[in-house]
Amino acid sequence: MHQFDAETADLLRAIFDFTGVRLGFDPVPLDGPATPAELSASAGRTITADGIGGRRALETFDEVLSRACISADHPRNLAFIPAAPTRLSVLFDVVVGASSIYAGSWMEGAGAVHAENETLRWLADLAGLPATAGGVFVPGGTVGNLSALVAARQATRARLAAQGRPMPARWRFVCGAEAHSSLYQAATVLDADIVAVPTGEQGRLTGPLLAAALDDLAGQTSQAGQGDPAAHDGVFAVVATAGTTQFGIVDDLRGVVDVCRDRGLWVHADGAYGLAALAAPSARPLFDGIADVDSFIVDPHKWLFAPFDACALIYRDPALARAAHGPQRAGYLDVLDSAANWNPSDYAIGLSRRARGLPLWFSLAAHGTRAYAEAIETTLATTRAAAAQIAARPELELVRPAELSVVVFRRLGWQAADYHRWSDDLLREGFAFVPPTRHDGETVARFAVVNPRTTPADIEAILDTMG
Repeated sequence: MHQFDAETADLLRAIFDFTGVRLGFDPVPLDGPATPAELSASAGRTITADGIGGRRALETFDEVLSRACISADHPRNLAFIPAAPTRLSVLFDVVVGASSIYAGSWMEGAGAVHAENETLRWLADLAGLPATAGGVFVPGGTVGNLSALVAARQATRARLAAQGRPMPARWRFVCGAEAHSSLYQAATVLDADIVAVPTGEQGRLTGPLLAAALDDLAGQTSQAGQGDPAAHDGVFAVVATAGTTQFGIVDDLRGVVDVCRDRGLWVHADGAYGLAALAAPSARPLFDGIADVDSFIVDPHKWLFAPFDACALIYRDPALARAAHGPQRAGYLDVLDSAANWNPSDYAIGLSRRARGLPLWFSLAAHGTRAYAEAIETTLATTRAAAAQIAARPELELVRPAELSVVVFRRLGWQAADYHRWSDDLLREGFAFVPPTRHDGETVARFAVVNPRTTPADIEAILDTMG
């Protein structure tokens, strides 16, 4: 089972044939889901006492299982936040798997960690963080947000303890009403309260809205609460969203940072989707204030053209994160020498980790950062074209102006059932994947454009089906 023999060599060729064929499709097949009964009937029993052999297992995946999965990188997959990994990043993901690298410690994965850190440095530089900033790649935005909030609470605990102040009865963190659902999961895991500030029609958390909410929580004036985290009734962090998944809205980062600096609060930016746009010069003004946050995340598997799963978590002061997350305590781990080396497991939840940042590193190293800027600018241009096409059609109406690369719109006269029927038909035909969303109780249509291969012609073809 652990030997490299003739059968394994033959299977290796078959796997690379499969990979090459899949990457060679332009576009890749969209495919679609199947029912459990259909898959059981088509795939048969695959886990057996004696095994079915590598060749048959690969054929089953190729001919049955993979075709019941929607391709996230199809140019007319505009659902949720899709993906568009470069061909080189996908190929290098194969290398990462074949290399069997443990990347939780410097001792065991120094070369991989070095490359990941260079990639994190590029992201930190885009945001304007100091040279001392650093972090780690984690599986996704949920783990990234949770890890940052763990660090924020620990930093607040340490500060209060140093001041000889009592700990609050309950911990809280604050975000805007349009913040991502992962923050509610984080609050549950942390056993903390989440305070969602109403943001009105704009959907944007601003400095004044935040200040008013903090004053309400503290039960006193803004002036009396300045510089005293304990005065805010257990608030240890504020999470600003740098690109909501529903609309692409960027919070007032500058205003949020200024309010938090006055009150001694940690600012975390959830940029899982949107902060990739820092690589595009035309979008950078939207993120004024990002250089002053205490931590942020961005998911390369969303809009930075890397394969699943990779979230970059970066701290302004990594020492504060290490105080919360590391070093891991066990006699056999003492040799890792966290004080002298950069161990990724010291900066987020989790010890075991693959080198999930390497596919992005390889693609960046091969293509150069200018290519990334151009690719993101292309998606922004396609988004503007989509909004213009919608505005020009009398049967369609924008719900709000397009922001970043998200467009939300309605088909006049349609009810919820019409949107779902339309979406189901598009997927059944293998033409597009555009599930509807809900806003203020209304079912509407939504495009999320993160693939540079998505063209205005693709948008036009999809809109034509709504006539």
